[in-house]
Amino acid sequence: MFEIGNSLREARLRQGLEFPEIEQRTKIRSKYLRALEEEQFDVLPGETYVKGFLRSYAEYLGLDGQLYVDEFNSRYVTGEEEPPIRPARRETVGRRGRGRGGGESRGIVLALAGIAAVTALVIAAWRAAPENDQPTIPNLGTAKNDATPKPKRKAPKVTLVASAARGNTWLEIHRGSLAGRTIYRGTLEAGQSRRFTGPRLWVYARAPGNLRVKINGRLRRSLPGRGAPRAFMITPQRFRSVRLAA
Repeated sequence: MFEIGNSLREARLRQGLEFPEIEQRTKIRSKYLRALEEEQFDVLPGETYVKGFLRSYAEYLGLDGQLYVDEFNSRYVTGEEEPPIRPARRETVGRRGRGRGGGESRGIVLALAGIAAVTALVIAAWRAAPENDQPTIPNLGTAKNDATPKPKRKAPKVTLVASAARGNTWLEIHRGSLAGRTIYRGTLEAGQSRRFTGPRLWVYARAPGNLRVKINGRLRRSLPGRGAPRAFMITPQRFRSVRLAA
């Protein structure tokens, strides 16, 4: 068991991310992101939105989205089965009771007609409501019959080639973020090179001044903080330093 909100907040702060940037990427409003970190789930419209937002936010931070959904289900969702609906009881009307039965049938028909009219009014009012008042869940579309599925776009990846050009250096590399899967941990000896790929790479180097790196085939001539140990977040669009926790 872990704290959902604190875990999300720590992962975001480790990567130096702010709510406006995450909102632009995930299409989840900042007030909902803040509510997830504070575990104020009643701010969101319902459990379906909580689970969808929770999965998308966690996976954007490089975490296991399903793990967070399972934790939410185990702590906040109570499964209560609805009582079975019993079929309406039919009464047979004999020849002697046809007069009274005809009046009751007419009343039932009128009642059903009234219910249908009210239902039609509710549906019309719902369709007329502004679309902006209805929150949306990322990656949750409406199914269409006989619709041809669109091919999924592959997420852009970054290719990193790290070379120990000036001496040995110790490296630790995670895919996605510090909390993501470790793909390398060890000493890169002088003259050695290693190649890594992924949508985002979190890199920690104890002697960054000994490194020479190529990102997507382009040589980066210098690294920030070449003497002291440093951490970096590398994406197809950006290369930036990450502040290490004290």
